[in-house]
Amino acid sequence: MKRKFGVDKSTLTSLSFVVAGFVIASLFSRSALIATAFALFIAVFIFIAQKRGGSKRRSAIHGACPEMIDILISGVQSGLSLNESLSGLAQRGPEIFKVEFQRFTENLYTHGDFNRALIEVKESMAHPSFDQIVEALLIARELGGAELLTILRLLGKFIREDLSLRREIEVKQNWIKNSAHLSAAAPWILLLLLSTQPSTSQAFSTPTGLLILGAGLGITAIAYFWMNSLSRIPDPNRIFIDVPQWST
Repeated sequence: MKRKFGVDKSTLTSLSFVVAGFVIASLFSRSALIATAFALFIAVFIFIAQKRGGSKRRSAIHGACPEMIDILISGVQSGLSLNESLSGLAQRGPEIFKVEFQRFTENLYTHGDFNRALIEVKESMAHPSFDQIVEALLIARELGGAELLTILRLLGKFIREDLSLRREIEVKQNWIKNSAHLSAAAPWILLLLLSTQPSTSQAFSTPTGLLILGAGLGITAIAYFWMNSLSRIPDPNRIFIDVPQWST
């Protein structure tokens, strides 16, 4: 990610949203306290959204694994070696894998250790389904490639079934989660509308009003974290992540 003056782009974007929220709330309420609370609410929302970015990357890797397996099967069936099939993913593989397999090809040419180069890709991707593919390839290469196609087909079928089940669960959960998010945001939207009245701004400028704003912000933050935690589908454990797999 590009950086400017030592600050990455996502941080600048987040800060701009928080500042914009503060300015808009100030224009509506004419109260610095209400505007600050509203800006903090936006900051909490952005923080949670950014944490979900890692989850989106994991979902993208999971979704691309079946396509990767199909390309490997096609390459092996056409007479390519496993090395050539994997290197070919840098050009015609899923977009999320291209950079890593370009690095795999470069590492393979540099030190010539297939296992080491593949494990380096595995550690970079850090996903259970990708782990399964890598371990299947390493086992098939160690024992001989006679069963490679059978192993890849079975693994591809398993990953597709798991992916289909997860997507079905996510679709059913999304409308519930979106409704819960809207319910959590509704009091703040109502506060912003009511704060156009001077009496509301004055009420929340008192110590009691400040306490209510702080408690409301804390409860909203806890509710958001709780909702996202409950709705997250747990990933299976990664396999063979602490065992060195390359030769010395």
